[in-house]
Amino acid sequence: MKDLSDYRKSYEKSELLEESLTEDPINLFHRWFYEMEEFSTTEEVNAMTVATIGLDGFPKSRVVLLKKFNEEGFIFYTNYQSEKGKAILNNPKVCLSFFWHSMERQVIIKGIAEKTSEAVSDNYFDSRPDGSKLGAIVSAQSEIIPSRAYLDKKLKELEKDFEGKPIPRPDYWGGFLVRPVEVEFWQGRPNRLHDRIRYKLQEDYNWQIDRLSP
Repeated sequence: MKDLSDYRKSYEKSELLEESLTEDPINLFHRWFYEMEEFSTTEEVNAMTVATIGLDGFPKSRVVLLKKFNEEGFIFYTNYQSEKGKAILNNPKVCLSFFWHSMERQVIIKGIAEKTSEAVSDNYFDSRPDGSKLGAIVSAQSEIIPSRAYLDKKLKELEKDFEGKPIPRPDYWGGFLVRPVEVEFWQGRPNRLHDRIRYKLQEDYNWQIDRLSP
């Protein structure tokens, strides 16, 4: 067994104090996201972990790409018939998390997911490269397949079928909008006394802001 008890790092790059907070978490997320884009060497700043409760009752996490965020929430796209899609449609309570190690920051978002409109899904699908469009059609995501060659063969067949033709979005593929109900911002600090600020949505749709002990 490998002992990892000596893996330690001192977090000293920034701080998160009350005077720097915004009234709502989306604006603070916006600030952190673009600071990551401007000052970090991290690729795919929009990579996030999506955690769901599966049909088998177990939680499961996987990394997907955030494609849009605004005052309503956070949007990503997937196959609705995948394990992830089925889990969300069965239980829309999900958790999103971002870990930006180069800035020693983490954001954890609890929210309720819902399908985006067909127009939103269509617009994003139309913006994708043809290869990505065909990939969404070829892959019966999460289903057992016989081999990699099976996928490659299906892709070549579709490339021939759609040559010179528009590629329509399949109705089983589209976006999810996650409307946040709780957002926690974590900023690494020395001596493991990290800053943790939690925004919690209230019944009047205002945000209660609390500092949590690290």
